[in-house]
Amino acid sequence: MKIRSYTLYQVPPRWLFLKIDTDEGITGWGEPVIEGKADTVKAAVNELMDNLVGKDPMNIEDHWNTMYRGGFYRGGPILMSAISGIDQALWDIKGKYFNAPVWQLIGGKAREAIRVYSWIGGDRPSEVAAAARQAVAAGFTAVKMNASEEMQYIDSFTKVEAVLERVQNVKDAVGTDIGIGVDFHGRIHKPMAKIMARELDALHPMFIEEPVLPENNEALKEIAQYSSVPIATGERMFSRWQFKPLLQGGYVDIIQPDLSHAGGITECKKILSMAEAYDVAAAPHCPLGPIALASCLQVDATCHNAFIQEQSLGIHYNTGSDLLDYLEDRSVFHYKDGYVSIPSGAGLGITINEAHVEKMAGEGHRWRNPVWRHKDGSVAEW
Repeated sequence: MKIRSYTLYQVPPRWLFLKIDTDEGITGWGEPVIEGKADTVKAAVNELMDNLVGKDPMNIEDHWNTMYRGGFYRGGPILMSAISGIDQALWDIKGKYFNAPVWQLIGGKAREAIRVYSWIGGDRPSEVAAAARQAVAAGFTAVKMNASEEMQYIDSFTKVEAVLERVQNVKDAVGTDIGIGVDFHGRIHKPMAKIMARELDALHPMFIEEPVLPENNEALKEIAQYSSVPIATGERMFSRWQFKPLLQGGYVDIIQPDLSHAGGITECKKILSMAEAYDVAAAPHCPLGPIALASCLQVDATCHNAFIQEQSLGIHYNTGSDLLDYLEDRSVFHYKDGYVSIPSGAGLGITINEAHVEKMAGEGHRWRNPVWRHKDGSVAEW
C-alpha cells in the first residue's frame, strides 16, 4: 500500500482537517492545527507530505522520526502540530487496514470508558453557575472554567476575590460531588499565582490549570507549596523532551498534552506512559474537533494514568459549527453519566461526513486569538 495523495480542509469554527488517500482506497483523517495559525500549519503539512507521498503508510514510527529528526530545526507548536495530524491520519489508515481500532494496535484497552468534562466559562467568565447547572443536567460530573480576566504581575486582591466568588458560586450551584477545574490559561504571573493557589485551596477544586505560563514551569514547585490542589499543565508543550524536566522536577500532578499539538498518537502515548512512571495523572487537552477527540480516546483507552478527557461540545468557540456536525454517526461521542465510551470502530472509530467537510471548507475561517491589554496599554496574557 502506498500514500497516493492528500487534501487539507480549513473548516469552521477554527480547525484544519487532513485526509490522506492510499492506492488501496483506504483513507485516513487527521487534525493538524494550531488555533489561530491554521494557514501556517497547513504550509508545514504540505512540506512534510512531500516526503510521504508514494511511501507505505504503515511504517508510522519511521515516518514520525523522519518528520521530526529529518529536520535540522525541530519541535515547536507549528511543526509538531503538522506532525500530529499526519500521525493521526496514518494510524487511522493502519486501523482500517487491519479492521481494528487504533487502541487495539497500541496495546489494547485499559478501560471501557473515560470521564469527560464540560467547559462552562468563556474568556470573560460570567454566568458560570448557570452554565454549570446546565452541564450537570446534561449528565456531566465535572466542569472547567476560566479563572480570571487579565491580571498584572502584581495586581489588586479584588481580582483574587472575584475568582473565589465565581468558584464558590459554581460549588453552590452544583454541589461538592462535581469536579471543578480552574483554568488560569497562563494569564497570571508567579507573584499573584502564589496568592491565588493559597486562597483557592479551601475551595478544593479538582485541579488548577496553567497557573503560570509553561515558559515558567519551574515556578510550579514553589506555587505548590501554597496549596494542596493538584496542578495541571502541558497544553502548550509539544514533545516528551519538553515534559521530561517537568516530570523530573516534580512540578506537576496532571499533564495535559494535546493530541493535535504534541506529536499525535505516537508521541502522546509515550508522554502519558512516561508520566505514569512519575505517578502523574493525564487529562489530554482537546478544545478542538472530532478527529482530535477520537485520537485522544485511542490513547486514553490504553493509558492507566488517563483519568479525564477534555471535549469541546458546546464550547463558546464552536458557535454555528460544532464537532458532531462533521460526523456521519453523531452517537459515537454519546456522553452518559459523565463518561464517554471508547470508540470500537476501525481506525480512529469515527466516519467523517466528507460532503459536509467540503461544504464548510468553502466557507473556511480566519480565526485569531483575541489580544487583551492592561489599563496601561501593555499587552496582557489571553
